[in-house]
Amino acid sequence: MDFRTIVPIPKATENITYYSKIVSLGSCFAVNMAQKFAYYKFPVTLNPFGILFHPLAIEGILQRAWQQIPYTSNDFFKHNELWHSFFFHSDLSQLNLENAISLANTQQVQLRQALEEATFCFITLGTAWVYIYNSTDTIVANCHKLPSQHFSKRLLSVYEITESLTNILTLLHTIQPEIHCVFTISPVRHLKDGFLENQVSKAQLFSALYPLLSDGKASYFPACELLLDELRDYRFYANDMVHPSEGAINYIWERWVETYVDEATQADMKQVDSIQKGLLHRPFNPQSETHRKFLEQLKQKMEVFTQKYPHIVF
Repeated sequence: MDFRTIVPIPKATENITYYSKIVSLGSCFAVNMAQKFAYYKFPVTLNPFGILFHPLAIEGILQRAWQQIPYTSNDFFKHNELWHSFFFHSDLSQLNLENAISLANTQQVQLRQALEEATFCFITLGTAWVYIYNSTDTIVANCHKLPSQHFSKRLLSVYEITESLTNILTLLHTIQPEIHCVFTISPVRHLKDGFLENQVSKAQLFSALYPLLSDGKASYFPACELLLDELRDYRFYANDMVHPSEGAINYIWERWVETYVDEATQADMKQVDSIQKGLLHRPFNPQSETHRKFLEQLKQKMEVFTQKYPHIVF
């Protein structure tokens, strides 16, 4: 008897190899998967503008990167001694305005270059709720902990989301016509919006994305379904009972690999895992002969792997 509802995932028609170049954008789940790619030494670019929760924020940074419009002082404001921008995450906020502008433009160049070379772009959508800065009537990517009275909150309509996702796909294929776009819906529940409001938000995202998937304009990975339907137990959640636990992330990653990575590359990943664990090893006696031999064997493993993939650096 099977006590789990297994989510079926068809094998992707396009495979990821160590010569693929990956861009991962969106919510914190995009970070979870990109960190796995990085550990296994896949070339990956993760959220150059930090975590972005809703599609309009992602569309905004892509539109600007495509048009190559530089960021200026007009795009920043000072709050709690830091210079922030409503276009991206607080990770890019700086003590100095010049540094904030320079960093934003550097990240924009990085994003543009990464997309021009990318074979895969994974986009994780987190929420359909957006905040509007009342002074300018502008939808923001991040509120940067400004007082709540400066903002209004509303739910994006299915039409608005579909339009934004269509624009995102158009931008990506304009920058790189051969790119493969894969969407996911974050399994993280935004309970600060409310339990019902979180359900409605996710439903809006699913409803907006579905027509694009049906038309074959993009593909989809069921990360949300894996956590909520297949794992379906609080032992697969972190201490906040909202974010997935390390075990859940590892399981979703395994299903991700099964879907997108061919068997030969999966074998290479095992070699990378062995090397990475060796590099993380902390010896009891660093001066011992045993440890010296261990380091020699580790060096040989790295040399064999980098002969096969010269562009990978440990």
